[in-house]
Amino acid sequence: MEVILTEDVPNLGEMGEIVKVAPGYGRNFLIPKGLALPASANEKKALEHKKRQIELRKEREREAALGVQSKLDGVRITIAKRVAEGDALYGSVTTREIADVLKQEGFEVEHRFIEVGRGIDELGIYKVPVKLASGVYAHIILWVVAM
Repeated sequence: MEVILTEDVPNLGEMGEIVKVAPGYGRNFLIPKGLALPASANEKKALEHKKRQIELRKEREREAALGVQSKLDGVRITIAKRVAEGDALYGSVTTREIADVLKQEGFEVEHRFIEVGRGIDELGIYKVPVKLASGVYAHIILWVVAM
């Protein structure tokens, strides 16, 4: 099934791209969440007009994200977790926990835009990228301390 992405989707593509996905993934996840539109013949014809709209929207999002980036870049947050022997955590720090702490600090960030990479499962200081818009990232400093 081919779909036209209306949002950036990690590991799939960026806004405005036509990508081929499994039918269930397209029908049950991407389209209902508003992340994509079915790439029918009419939609493909209208794609040029939609690409202009998407580019305008991307540019507005980038401008807004640059303002947030200047405020968010370098913000230091602390999360206290229970610790086992050897500074290993019981569980790991999740993106939802990071998003909740950022929300308490006054920053509205969706957890899915926080890119932890490999899990954070030890005490320490981490530089965590937060995707604000297509190609715009802020880096926060995360301190994981013992509870």
